[in-house]
Amino acid sequence: MIFTTNSPAETEAVGAALGRIVPAGTVLAYRGDLGAGKTAFTRGLARGLGCHELVTSPTYTIVNEYLGGRLPLFHFDMYRLASSEDLWDIGWEDYLDRGGVCAVEWSENVADALEGAVTISIEKLGEFTRRITIEGGEFLADFSL
Repeated sequence: MIFTTNSPAETEAVGAALGRIVPAGTVLAYRGDLGAGKTAFTRGLARGLGCHELVTSPTYTIVNEYLGGRLPLFHFDMYRLASSEDLWDIGWEDYLDRGGVCAVEWSENVADALEGAVTISIEKLGEFTRRITIEGGEFLADFSL
């Protein structure tokens, strides 16, 4: 499915709609250039999960955990990882076993560890306009804004 948004708030709204239906154990593999809106999408995702904590980019921490919603949200930034081996070293399997939602920025750096993930591609079309493409996941049959 494809959505076009015209502001960060609209990008967050798509994330929030997904957050309301995403099941436990889902891995979301984000693709998009720097500044495309991956963190804005994740802010909405957190809100849809019922988490009202401040969502920030985990660029320097690798992962931020948000535990206040109906499911835990683990927000990863793989930009600094060289390979999926590094992902396993930081405890990826433990995060998968915790039954939350793993949102992975720069997923292409660890693609071989993300088999079966739902792919979310965010493309900049203009200063505020984004094309969001969401692929995979049977639960998406119930997805609407």
